[in-house]
Amino acid sequence: MKAKNLILLTVIIVSIIACNRKNDGNTDNTIIVNIQKLEKLSTSKNLSVSGNIEGNKTIRLGFLVAGKINYIAAEEGQAVKSGQLLASLDPESYEIAKDMADANLNQTQDEYNRLSRMYESKSISESDYVKITNSLKAADAQQRLQNKNLKDTKLYMPLNGVLLKRNAEVGEIINSGMPLFVVSDIYTVKINASVPESELHYLQIGNQAEVYVSSLASKFEGKVTEIGSAADATTRTFSVKIELKNPRLLLKPGMTAEIQIPTNQTEQSLTNPKW
Repeated sequence: MKAKNLILLTVIIVSIIACNRKNDGNTDNTIIVNIQKLEKLSTSKNLSVSGNIEGNKTIRLGFLVAGKINYIAAEEGQAVKSGQLLASLDPESYEIAKDMADANLNQTQDEYNRLSRMYESKSISESDYVKITNSLKAADAQQRLQNKNLKDTKLYMPLNGVLLKRNAEVGEIINSGMPLFVVSDIYTVKINASVPESELHYLQIGNQAEVYVSSLASKFEGKVTEIGSAADATTRTFSVKIELKNPRLLLKPGMTAEIQIPTNQTEQSLTNPKW
């Protein structure tokens, strides 16, 4: 009896195990996939370029006459105003030359007045009258020249700006026409950038520009003021100029800038609105 019960129990256990294995074979392995609708997103296209900062107007200055420098008003990097005396030469020799020219003109004028009266009374020939007339013109021209030379011993700033370079010292003897100073208007600065032909059509005069200068860790606002009409023969790019106001003179010629220029164009992309 006990043996029969043991056999029956064994059969029941085996049946239960078989049923469990059968149920395991029917496990649902379906992968659930969520489908979401993507939407089109329109974003403004920005044109990214880089360039170097330059002064709005840069001029090389020197004296129109030779002489010995006796005064220089500014050091490199200093701001100077339009009309300010920048440098001067020792004027002594030019003052003497002017005094001599003044005296010669006065003497020639007196002689001309005397001979003119004589010519009117036919006391001198016409050739004598022509001669004194020409002498007066020459004396007048010489006097004006010496006046100009004396004035040219002083060099004045032609614009508001900064002295970028100074190639002279007090006491130095210089020749006329030597470029001694480089000055630049940097109250307004410009950036020269190059744009590929394929992106040129995105630009228009007046486009606003965001300028980032890494050396200052600062952003500035500017605008496109010039677009080149011909490509560079080597790089096949077009020159673009961006202008910025610089009232605090933080921006210096030679600094590198990164520029973002928003355009009127848009770019399409797909996005999940739930993200």
